[in-house]
Amino acid sequence: MSEAASPIVATHNLTLRFGGALIVDDVSLAVPEGMFVSIIGPNGAGKTSFFNLLSGLYKPSAGSVVFRGEDVTGLSPSARARRGLGRSFQLTTIFPGLSTLENARLAVQASHPGNAVFWKSAARDRAAKERAAWALETVGLAGRGAVPAAALAHGDKRKLDLALLLCAEPEVLLLDEPTAGVGAEEVPVMLETIRRIRRVEGKTILMVEHKMDVVHDLSDRVAVLANGALVAYDTPDAVMADPFVRSAYLGVA
Repeated sequence: MSEAASPIVATHNLTLRFGGALIVDDVSLAVPEGMFVSIIGPNGAGKTSFFNLLSGLYKPSAGSVVFRGEDVTGLSPSARARRGLGRSFQLTTIFPGLSTLENARLAVQASHPGNAVFWKSAARDRAAKERAAWALETVGLAGRGAVPAAALAHGDKRKLDLALLLCAEPEVLLLDEPTAGVGAEEVPVMLETIRRIRRVEGKTILMVEHKMDVVHDLSDRVAVLANGALVAYDTPDAVMADPFVRSAYLGVA
């Protein structure tokens, strides 16, 4: 991974205002391909809003989002996803009444809408099931395909969320607090799942996360938001040693 490489995703002066409130404040951030970047900051810093701008859920008041050199600011979330920007959310987005495998298969189909008429091609149906089974295996859910999604433990539901994201074959994964609600005993398993995804797929990952040990363990770079503005963007060790970050975010002098 080269620091001089062209960024796979970048923002330029990205700004979001709601009424008179400035939510994201002139953020310019460049992420080289293959890098793992964590986004941290106190509550209300604008982290999820920044992700919403990246994924297209929000339209910026100013600035732009660029993916592989293309300005995608005006594209819908689905159009960005088709180009390779994949997004997970803090809350699980599974279909509880379907099996784990069926959830994954539907995610494959949704990412290839041109192949929606699956009954006309057994090969297409087979390909969707194979991709779905691969995604489940990658996140550590192999052998659980027949289990109803509603019956999965919370940690396994978070893994299924990651599998659904992989089914869309994104180039960049936007992970919004992947350990949210996961018990302390399950966090190491979730971290190993994320490491496996990066190791096997070589994906670029941006992650919003509150757990500082998780951030330090996984990240190549850490971006710190405060009051919507980017106040630091450096290695985990450098960020943790920054006096402003230690005072404003970590609560230590």
